[in-house]
Amino acid sequence: MANIKIAEQFYSLQGEGLYAGVPSVFLRTFGCNFQCRGFGMSEGGLSKEPERIANSIDLGEADYNTLPLAKTGCDSYGSWHPKFKHLSKMMTTEDIVSESVDIVDQGRSFNHPNSRFKNIHYVITGGEPLLGWQRSYPKLFDQLHITGFRNVTFETNGTQEITADFKDYLLNSRLLDNRMNLTFSVSAKLSESGETHIDAIKPEIVTSYQQLGNVYLKFVVSDNCNLNEIYKVINEYREYGFNGEVYLMPEGGTPDNYYANTRKVAELCMMEGYRYSPRLQVDLWGNANAT
Repeated sequence: MANIKIAEQFYSLQGEGLYAGVPSVFLRTFGCNFQCRGFGMSEGGLSKEPERIANSIDLGEADYNTLPLAKTGCDSYGSWHPKFKHLSKMMTTEDIVSESVDIVDQGRSFNHPNSRFKNIHYVITGGEPLLGWQRSYPKLFDQLHITGFRNVTFETNGTQEITADFKDYLLNSRLLDNRMNLTFSVSAKLSESGETHIDAIKPEIVTSYQQLGNVYLKFVVSDNCNLNEIYKVINEYREYGFNGEVYLMPEGGTPDNYYANTRKVAELCMMEGYRYSPRLQVDLWGNANAT
């Protein structure tokens, strides 16, 4: 039996990147190798939002879906911070897919019930979904395929190699042979995130994803962002053979921070030929879950 520790699962629109605006089921796994404490902080500053929030609420009565939004640092802190680990539940892949079906059926009506999942994207996010859960993904993928899902995306920071067993499954299961589309949405972390370049930028790993599916890069940009760093990092990926699209999106887990960056990022994309990515979750729901 395959198990995955799940912070939350919900049905919404994809807010970012290639599939922005597409109805999607989001499966948020628990655990991450980064904290991204630099987002929204002055240069060199590190956010203490998770600790502040943990000290301000009753952890015994807390619920993942009602955790306060973080104005600085990582906006999904509840999916990796040890103080909130108890809010995520261990689930079998069978129960995960069953819950996926239920939340989609509750969220819409269907004119063609036999193909109701064909145009719904399945997004595995985090935290970092490619940490310890790869051993459970073959069973999850088999069940998703049987259910009717045909498009799956991993939202990853691009630092985790695909394990030999999972890679072998993807290459030999034939699920990806014109029947299931796999995408890697790589949100590589720049220095303003608070993570170091040597830990965050792994072009050899990201390039290796290309033999398994479609891959694109996605960078968060703010007023403090060093444009020369963006150019340098993108060139590093290109030198290793990365051939996918590059998206830039505004930083901001809350509307005020987000809208302060949107125009700057749009103009930068126009100037440099990158793709602009909105963050529809902020536009539509202020980054709260659309459940």
